[in-house]
Amino acid sequence: MTLKEGKHKKHTALIRPDLGQFGRNEWAIVGAPCDDIKALAAQVITALSANAKIAYVDARHRDEPAHASAPLTAGADLEYITKPGGQQLNYSGEFNNFQNRILFNNADLILINGNHHPGKKQVVIIDSRKKASLQKRVGQLTNIGLILFAEGETEIFDFIKGAIPNWQAIPVENLKETEKIAKFFQNELKNAKPELYGLVLAGGKSERMGKDKGSINWHGKDQRYYIADLLKSYTDSVYISCRADQQQEVDPLYQTLPDTFTGMGPFGAILSAFREQPEKAWLVVACDLPLLDKDTLDYLVNQRDTSAIATAFKNSYDGFPEPLITIWEPKSYPVLLSFLAQGYSCPRKVLINSPINILQAPNPEALTNVNTPEEKDRVQSILQKRSITA
Repeated sequence: MTLKEGKHKKHTALIRPDLGQFGRNEWAIVGAPCDDIKALAAQVITALSANAKIAYVDARHRDEPAHASAPLTAGADLEYITKPGGQQLNYSGEFNNFQNRILFNNADLILINGNHHPGKKQVVIIDSRKKASLQKRVGQLTNIGLILFAEGETEIFDFIKGAIPNWQAIPVENLKETEKIAKFFQNELKNAKPELYGLVLAGGKSERMGKDKGSINWHGKDQRYYIADLLKSYTDSVYISCRADQQQEVDPLYQTLPDTFTGMGPFGAILSAFREQPEKAWLVVACDLPLLDKDTLDYLVNQRDTSAIATAFKNSYDGFPEPLITIWEPKSYPVLLSFLAQGYSCPRKVLINSPINILQAPNPEALTNVNTPEEKDRVQSILQKRSITA
């Protein structure tokens, strides 16, 4: 799976994530007084925050007290304060969209006060008190998902009907029906769950083994194909990650994804996968796990937590996360790149220092990897004993 070459362009054609002003799943709530919008956002956050990371975007109003920061007043560019229950960041400049998307990367749902900031999708409140204000923003109503009637309202404004061709298909609720509104956003979170793709890591040089680990026949076929076939139980899109010079060696019945971040081992393979499909979650499995079983993969997929950057098993030998049998969510892509920018190319270090869903493996032996001829002989003995007792 590679990008097609066309006529010469000044910049490399990259597949961009589907992001709004702040992140992927952002909703501007517009059409009501700011206090009502803030109250609605708080109710939604209360209902959903136990299972999702939710962010809120607003602006300070002129009549709200502002607490001056002495360091910023003195000329500091940034102030970071730790305090009970969280941290506070004061910045003297302005964030642009690129910085916003980094700042809000971990959020599963972003609620925005649409009176001050536009959003990729919108919830429109019909409230005569803000009719004129809403009409000024009609150009921002590009993807309305829900219409809410404030108390006493029963009709959608004519200018909305004129601007939105499919307005009759948009669900309508009353603003006071907060349970139904929370249910709407809960369904949106489910719908926003990234599709799962599979990636078999088979691009190593296997120097300690002395032969290609992906070509070892443990279960009646090359291990890279055995793992790929296992992953097909969870997704129709499975790729064998390899070096560019290995592609011709791979059976054409299997799709390949050559490294474009070269010389970085598994870290580069994961980044290469996200470069091709930044909106997908990647179930990444190394090809040197001959004892891996379907029960273990079932458990990993069933326990997947999309609010974390990844879902991984704890290695029973050292207690650290095992990065090479892990589901990496799309939000992990910028995190991986940020570690690379700081000089780190270890996927385990990313997991250790990031918000992840860590699991106890139901069968720790399934995580055994094989790198040397001695380890290969030991595992072959285990498999032979299993075949005898089966």
